[in-house]
Amino acid sequence: MAAASRPIYLDHHATTPVDPRVLDVMMPFFTERFGNAASKTHAFGWSADAAVTAARKQVAALIGAKGREIVFTSGATEANNLAIRGAVVAARATGDHIVTVATEHSSVLDTCRNLEREGFHVTRLPVRSDGLIELAALSAAMTDRTVLVSVMLANNEIGVLQPLADIAPIVKARGALFHTDATQGPATIALDVGLAQIDMASMSGHKIYGPKGVGALFVRRQGTRVPLSPLIHGGGHEDGLRAGTLNVPGIVGFGHAAEICRLERDAERPRLAGLRDRLWAGLQDRLGSSGLRVNGSMERRLPNNLSVSFAGIDGEALVMGLSDIAVSFGSACSSGSHAPSHVLQALGPTELMAQATLRFGLGRFTTDAEIDQAIERVSHVVSRLREMSPLAGAFPGTAPTR
Repeated sequence: MAAASRPIYLDHHATTPVDPRVLDVMMPFFTERFGNAASKTHAFGWSADAAVTAARKQVAALIGAKGREIVFTSGATEANNLAIRGAVVAARATGDHIVTVATEHSSVLDTCRNLEREGFHVTRLPVRSDGLIELAALSAAMTDRTVLVSVMLANNEIGVLQPLADIAPIVKARGALFHTDATQGPATIALDVGLAQIDMASMSGHKIYGPKGVGALFVRRQGTRVPLSPLIHGGGHEDGLRAGTLNVPGIVGFGHAAEICRLERDAERPRLAGLRDRLWAGLQDRLGSSGLRVNGSMERRLPNNLSVSFAGIDGEALVMGLSDIAVSFGSACSSGSHAPSHVLQALGPTELMAQATLRFGLGRFTTDAEIDQAIERVSHVVSRLREMSPLAGAFPGTAPTR
């Protein structure tokens, strides 16, 4: 019996495959160079420590930082927790107010929710229908008790890019710290934390073609060092901010992945944007534009992201019909729920449209042929479901194109 063909992978916002070049540099640190980076008395530890130092510089260079400003973590979720909880706990004597955005990742929103139970106050800014915040609303939300503003660089579901350079002056004028969840951005777009006046930025290895289980928090040390209270105690690792034996192979892989992204993303960005636009044009051509909607700003979004809602069909049936294409109908971190995601709800679509939404995440190894196959398959399944669904009549202009 012939083996089943491999599905087309268009879910790079959930995770990326490890680049073979990254795997090659990681392998020796599982075997020959297996030392603990905290072992300071022999060559095995020195070798591991040197590799971590080199990786720290590579990750820092990706965002315009210095190596000593990088704190390695288990991923972006831990980095977000450390940034938010660590900052507000350290500053509790002077303030107790956090400002964030309704469309943030759950690791930001859940951390803020737990801090509220401990007596902190949180303002969650709404977004416009294009997914962007109103700068005036941010300014109005801040008070003399605001200690932290957390706004993500790029949304993990709809790919919308928030104007960090415009947000920072508002935050700085009130003396608060500025954190961004930058997880989805560095693989395809440039971020300079110095120019953007960012105090803390969260990242993850597995979003930039590195391994899972490793991430980083940039913590500004230029000028006045950002005060943080650690989440994990025991051993004083990572300058006292994150105790525990370092994941040396993962860190080495993360560093090399960051280096590849820094060198190649400017050339890769137009290719990905072209594939994304090809996908959107193909879906409109096959299905007609009246029953389709892009979620979020098309002008201010990641080049490899397309979030599309399809009118007149059930979202669960749509995903089940696309078993040969790996896509998401919500963020991977909350994919067990069948309710519309909090991001889509924040944009204000109807519940039915939110449930019939696909997130396409294109990547480094995505080809023209795969995009064409995806257009064909998605169009076929959507057309078939519209013919079968009693919901189709509730949306004008959703008759299938033959």
